[in-house]
Amino acid sequence: MKNIAIICGGDSGEYDISIKSGRVVSAHLDRNKYSSWLVEIKGNEWFYEDKAGKKYFIDKNDFSLTVAGAHIRFDGVFNAIHGTPGEDGKIQGYLDMLGIPYTSCGVDSSALSFNKHLCNKFISAYGISVANSVTFLKGEEIRQQEVIDTLGLPLFVKPARSGSSVGVSKVHTADKFEEAVKNALAEDDQVLIEEFIEGRELACGLINKGEELVVFPLTEIISKKDFFDYEAKYSEGLAHEVTPADVDAHVEQDIKTLSVFLFRQMGCKGFVRFDYILSDKGLYFLEVNAIPGMTEASLLPQMAEAFGMSITELFTIALDNLFE
Repeated sequence: MKNIAIICGGDSGEYDISIKSGRVVSAHLDRNKYSSWLVEIKGNEWFYEDKAGKKYFIDKNDFSLTVAGAHIRFDGVFNAIHGTPGEDGKIQGYLDMLGIPYTSCGVDSSALSFNKHLCNKFISAYGISVANSVTFLKGEEIRQQEVIDTLGLPLFVKPARSGSSVGVSKVHTADKFEEAVKNALAEDDQVLIEEFIEGRELACGLINKGEELVVFPLTEIISKKDFFDYEAKYSEGLAHEVTPADVDAHVEQDIKTLSVFLFRQMGCKGFVRFDYILSDKGLYFLEVNAIPGMTEASLLPQMAEAFGMSITELFTIALDNLFE
């Protein structure tokens, strides 16, 4: 039986959601194949906590654990960290140096997908539509009126590097612009300001299954709030997800084909979710989630269920890929 570290937590506003994802993964792994250890990461503290509440700290020299005199070496890592350092390539580089396989995308594709500005540049180079945007670093002058004149209102202000819509604001009036920028810069030192694209939000999930790339049914996200923000994503009753999405067959096929193309061009692995806006002007790429939510109510498990794959099968396939 192989020892698997399920890493969760991290150093971003997604810490609590990541802990929840890690616990769900731990509860649903195939116990006949894998022995799992839930490892929480927060700053310099990396630890496993037993049922009695005792913490055992990870030896970062080789990512190992000593529990009750037994030295535990991990055969693989299930990466459930949303945000830094698990979604931006940092933990991947560390594990690569140690030769420990992991379930998520590698260093390059993680870093690319996590930076919305760079990812949009990469995507648009293939002729794929993305929202018009401008970006600024902390300390740079932002000419508010010039930005509004260029992008119009409403517009979105986002941290360039964050997930779960943490620090994201939809700005309807000029007097809310400065506050939105401050909220974004509280999460990252780079801010991305995008035009608003009216349309339906659609998501496409994929997972490697050995050499096969499985594409799940699409999901449409219908938020009861102004947009699909952090509260709508994680509070019951504030969003409605429809899986499979009710879209024309040709639209569904176009989105799936594009998602497969992007998965391969970006060098993704494991399971990934691509999000789009379907507007009257066509299909727009929104973002890629290299480590999507993993709770029972999260989008990817919903997609897998609609495909006929249980959450245990989903997580088991992700781990099986490491050892084939």
